[in-house]
Amino acid sequence: MPHVVTSSCVNHKFQDCVAVCPVDAFREAHTYLVIDPEECIDCGACATECPVEAIYLDDNVPLNEIEWIDRNANESIDSDVANGGSPILGKLR
Repeated sequence: MPHVVTSSCVNHKFQDCVAVCPVDAFREAHTYLVIDPEECIDCGACATECPVEAIYLDDNVPLNEIEWIDRNANESIDSDVANGGSPILGKLR
């Protein structure tokens, strides 16, 4: 059960959650972050650090945010980072 970033992250890209991720599971989309479900180890550290409460365990994503489960999975593959872009992520450590 990976964690999922939801719509509260749009236009924010806060780095608090990224800084505590032990496996670099975050990927950068154009206006928000996503979590790669293949990388996420379900530790939950990111969820407690998110200043906009945008991160949920995939089984606990609110019904009105359920589309974000697929968005995280699909966009982590198609993200700027996955495609060799210049990440703002994972370099805070």
